[in-house]
Amino acid sequence: MQKKFLLAGFFAICVMALASVPVRAQDTQSGQGASSQATTDTYVQMLREDVRGHRKEITAANMPLTPDEATKFWPVYDQYVQETDKINDTRLALIKDYANNYDAMTDQQAHDYIKRGAEIDQQRIAARAKYASKFEKVVSPKKTALWSQIDRRLDLIIDLQLAATIPVVDASK
Repeated sequence: MQKKFLLAGFFAICVMALASVPVRAQDTQSGQGASSQATTDTYVQMLREDVRGHRKEITAANMPLTPDEATKFWPVYDQYVQETDKINDTRLALIKDYANNYDAMTDQQAHDYIKRGAEIDQQRIAARAKYASKFEKVVSPKKTALWSQIDRRLDLIIDLQLAATIPVVDASK
């Protein structure tokens, strides 16, 4: 039961934190855009560090690892996080690009966002599959499946929050 509360707590943290992140610079013409962007970048960096910590905490709370398994599991997990951080950096760059071009988006840019977004999704799936085989070398396939489920659900929570804060394309322009 405690595990469900940890996941719900993480969800609440994501809701509060991401709901206050501005996705689009509102005042670029008045000169506040650069300052707003710097503030957003700093906030996003702090949020990412907080999410990483909670993600590992939730994973740890839900993974029934023996001390021997934990000694082998966590270094692989840390490698996975390093690899997915690079993918998330690419994703963040795409979100920033989308935000910067939202008001004057061309059809070509819209097409590019679809393609880049799909590539990022494929990279995330490929990384999880790659590390599943690595985790199976240090813990059982059932525990690897559990890790994969936990990781995927955390991604879904983050995706939901991003979807709630990023405006959809204005196709009327």
